[in-house]
Amino acid sequence: MRRFSQRNSLVTLSDINITPLLDLAFVLLIIFVITTPMLTQSVDLQLPSGGRPDKKQLGKNDVRTVEISPNGNYRLNTRAVRIDQLEQELVKAFKSNPNLVVYVRADKIVPFEHVAAVLDCCQRNNITRFSLRTGIEKRK
Repeated sequence: MRRFSQRNSLVTLSDINITPLLDLAFVLLIIFVITTPMLTQSVDLQLPSGGRPDKKQLGKNDVRTVEISPNGNYRLNTRAVRIDQLEQELVKAFKSNPNLVVYVRADKIVPFEHVAAVLDCCQRNNITRFSLRTGIEKRK
């Protein structure tokens, strides 16, 4: 009677051919090298939708809301202002309340230069707490 041993099957396991695995690795590497530049060059941003609700509720005195209309008009807490007036008002509010947070709400078709002007006003005067508001926010 012939005995079956596991010896032959163990021998064949030690001879695994890794050539197909290397071929697969090289193919995947080539695919990633080719597709990565295409992903970084064609970014389609459609802001300002998205975002998450605030976790921490701020007091009414801690928030100043700057709204920018599609034609570039600025409003500070629903009052129309020019950019220089806006800066003066924000500095005054920041001096009286160092916990000030500036909410910047801009229509999605507003040129970025208007948003950048508001952020520049804040940074020039060391107002580092500002938030760019998005479409998830509910109007009060």
